[in-house]
Amino acid sequence: MAEVDLFQANRPRLFGVAYRMLGSASDAEDVVQDAWLRYAMADPADLRSPLAYLTTIVTRLCLDRLKSARSTREDYIGPWLPEPVLTGNRQEPEASLALAESVTLAFMVLLETLSPEERAVFLLREVFDHEYADIAAIVGTTPANCRQLFHRAKARIADKRPRFRDGADAEGKRRLARRFVSALQDSDGDALRSMLTEDVGFWSDGGGKVLAARRPVFGRASVANLLLGIRRTAPATGIPLDAVTVDIVEVNREPAIAFWVSGRLDAIYALTMNDAAIGAIRIVRNPDKLRFVERQLSGA
Repeated sequence: MAEVDLFQANRPRLFGVAYRMLGSASDAEDVVQDAWLRYAMADPADLRSPLAYLTTIVTRLCLDRLKSARSTREDYIGPWLPEPVLTGNRQEPEASLALAESVTLAFMVLLETLSPEERAVFLLREVFDHEYADIAAIVGTTPANCRQLFHRAKARIADKRPRFRDGADAEGKRRLARRFVSALQDSDGDALRSMLTEDVGFWSDGGGKVLAARRPVFGRASVANLLLGIRRTAPATGIPLDAVTVDIVEVNREPAIAFWVSGRLDAIYALTMNDAAIGAIRIVRNPDKLRFVERQLSGA
């Protein structure tokens, strides 16, 4: 297989590693492209296992970026959410359903609680099924240390992982998402509340660049009132309701609503569903985080 063909065949997997490491599709694309340039210029003697070589480059580039981004994340205004990526119609980083949870926004937020090294080891072992010896070579440590990092990371993730019971199929989720949109458009508080779990959570990421809630909100009544308030005050914020269109899509393996204003993507509402009700709503409005998914949705 020619070098370029081999790289293209493995590009989705490399993107999947980089995206989960960084929480940014745009940065993941940059890392994968940098890996290609280094791969193309490498000495063939170093390429006994091209995929291992590429995975090593991608992981190390991501580790460098994560370490330099830590202070930026700490100063982020309001809740931080990953960049959403379109996962319907097989445009996702990987097609395997076994990897579904690891790309949800909720899980990727949990990954933010790990150190860069813990994150790399956890993902390479738990999600991408690498052996400890291979991981040790990739991250530059020992297999024994990798085991320690993995078990520490796994315990931390298990302690904080939400335990939603997914009782709806894909079409059932889309129907619920459509009902949610209708209730929002009609400002129907009773209908909204009937679709939310009692302990529903709400997170909104504007990054300080657009209007968004600065703190998470929890509870059926509070979240429903907040959603109705967003609908009611939209015209006052410069968003004419007759210029708003919506699409039901799938991002990060969950049903989502794409809100467009005058042909520009304004927000993604990602919905986590728990037994055919909505257990979490994560809204991404930061325009920097919408560019990648808007390009996907536009087919560019």
